[in-house]
Order: sequence, then C-alpha cells, then structure tokens
Amino acid sequence: MPRARSLLLSWAALLAGTAFAAAAHAGTVKVGVLQSLSGTMAISEVTVRNAEMLAIDQINKQGGVLGDTIVPIVEDGASAPATFAQKAEKLIEDDHVVTVFGGWTSASRKAMLPVFQRLHNLLWYPVQFEGNECSPNIMYSGAQPNQQILPALKWAEEKGYKRYFLLGSDYVFPRTANLILKKHIRHDRLIVVDEQYVPLGGTDFSAVIAKIAAEKPDIIFNTLNGDSNVSFFKQLSAAGLSPQRLPIMSFSIGEQEARAMGPALVAGSYAAWNYFESLNTPENRKFVAAYQSRYGAGAAVTDPMAHGYIDVYEWAAAVSKAHSFDPHKVRDAAVRLGYRDSPMGRIRFADNQSLVQSAYIGELDRNGQFTILWRSHGAIMPQPYDPLVFPGKSCKLHRLALR
Repeated sequence: MPRARSLLLSWAALLAGTAFAAAAHAGTVKVGVLQSLSGTMAISEVTVRNAEMLAIDQINKQGGVLGDTIVPIVEDGASAPATFAQKAEKLIEDDHVVTVFGGWTSASRKAMLPVFQRLHNLLWYPVQFEGNECSPNIMYSGAQPNQQILPALKWAEEKGYKRYFLLGSDYVFPRTANLILKKHIRHDRLIVVDEQYVPLGGTDFSAVIAKIAAEKPDIIFNTLNGDSNVSFFKQLSAAGLSPQRLPIMSFSIGEQEARAMGPALVAGSYAAWNYFESLNTPENRKFVAAYQSRYGAGAAVTDPMAHGYIDVYEWAAAVSKAHSFDPHKVRDAAVRLGYRDSPMGRIRFADNQSLVQSAYIGELDRNGQFTILWRSHGAIMPQPYDPLVFPGKSCKLHRLALR
C-alpha cells in the first residue's frame, strides 16, 4: 500500500508538472486574480484586486518572470464562498493558471481550500484571519491572531481597559478570533461583558446597541466585515455612542473602508493592522505613489492591498528562485527567500507559509488616515495555533502534500 501511494503521488506530480509547463508557453504565464467585485465585500476587495494588478503590471514592465509576461485572469467571487470555489476551479482547470491571488473572508478561503488541494495549486491569501489552519496549498500573508488581535488586546490592557464587548459578523473569522480573545481576556483576569454576532451584510444593530448601552463596556472589539460597518457606526453614533465616547477597536476597517463610510463617522476609532498608508518609509512612499498614479490622486491604500501587492512580488521572486512555475517548487522557494524590504517593512515567509511581519495600532483621523500610536518591537513570528486555545498543537506541513 505505501508503494502504491508513492506511485500515485509521483504520477500526480508528473501530471501537475506537465500542466504547469503547458500553462507557461509562448512567452506568457497565466495567474488568477480572484476577489469580490460585487456584493457586501466589494467595498474592501475591489482595491485588493487593484493592488494585485498594479504589482503584475510593474513586474511585466521589468521583464516579467523567467522572461514570460504575466497574464492575469480576473474573476469575481461575488462575496459568496461557493462562487469563490467555483471560480477557483475554473481558473485552474479551464484557464490553466499557475497560481491564484485572492480571497478575503475565511469562509471564502475555506471554500477554496479543497479545490487547491485537489488540483495541486497554490493560493496567495492576503487578509488577516483566525489561524487554526495550516495548508501546503496556501501562502498566508495576512496576519495570524498573534500578529493582530492579541497585540491589540495588549495595547488595550496597557491603556487600562478592563471590560470588553465583542461584536462580529457571523462566520469563521470573527467567531474564532473572539474565542481566542475570550481565552486571553479571562486569562488576564479581565471581563467579557457580552459577545454578539450579526449576519454578514447585516444592517440592523438596534438590539446590539441596546446591549452595549446596558453593559457599558470600556471598549468594543469589532470584527464586523464589509458594509455592515457602515450601518453599525451610523446607528451607534445616532445612539450617542460615537468613538469619542466609547472606544472601538476594529480589525477589518482600513483607510479605504473609512473613506467609503465617511471618515467623520469613524474618526477617533482604532484599528490593528500590519500596515498603514501613513507608514513613512521609502518603500511605502513609492508604493503609495505608484498606486495613486494609477488609480487616482488621494486613493486610499490599506493593509490587505499591501499584502495583495506583496504576494505577487513574493510569488515572482519564488518563481525566479525555483526556476519553475510549479506550485510545489514555488512554495518551497518562497519559504527560503529570507527577509525582503517591502512597503510594510522587512518581511519573509516562515516555514509554516505564514508571513513574519510587524503589528501596528492606529487611530483614524477625519481625513481617513491613521495616526500610528503603537508598533511591535520588530517583526512577529506567525503562530497559527494559539497555545491557550490549542495547547500542544503546531503547524506541520508535509512536503508531499502539494505534489
């Protein structure tokens, strides 16, 4: 039986290698760009698509990858996990892309994962998530919990906040993020006063706001996603609970979302990310200038956009290092690239295929920009499984899994 399995894996690897060699020919190589261009998540994902396209165009102007011009095949996940899975399959089987950049919600990522496993391809995922997952078919550049939500909790504790209200959209990321937060809040002898969820895209927060008013938390930890945030902040402000009166820490509101919501509505609220447009480094200034030159002066730039942009460059560097478009070889090369300068600072992929990166806390101003209040002491190693929630569990990737 072990020999039969070995032969099967070798045959699968041969077929996959042949497919990826065929996908890159005649001086071009096709990649997938799969984001929500419609539906509740379009407010956030359209600009991630833009950043990925910017990186592709820049690399093409520099000569492409291995001498081939990158041809992006763009698809709309339509804010629906099932659609993401269908479009991922279409990109790999019909369009013969060598890799895919995209996804936002954990529900979309989990829907796509079996497709990438079955078809031996590689997804570059640009958004913070709940951890508790480690697949050889995904490069996780977005923050793990120990790189975003736990630094935010540390900052809040240092500010003296003791009573926490947890609010999120009703899907995987918010629920698991809050499970981790509850463990750490109680471990630190603080209080979770309530935990509430609304459907993704939900707009009625009257019951939630009544609970907030009754419980009087010191701070709200907000894991709402998409345009639900617009309704929440408007209704909270109408109830006399603006961010100036009640601190709110958000994990999915960036510069773009603030602009779309109206910066005055969210001014004074906080966010935890691994990138802010206001980072004052040469690499970031160059990135922001290039993006705004292409998509409009003053266009907002956000953390997931920076991650999407970086993903394309990391893929291209890994392809060059591997001298191959084969996902297995590219994955192995990506974790051996070492530290590289980026708009986010110095980053690299760890052996668990998650990004080593710094964390920041920012406060939104009335122009939709963040004033950086706190930053981690250097880059943080990614930890997919939180030891308080998943004791003894670690990420072990099997090299044969992608063959």
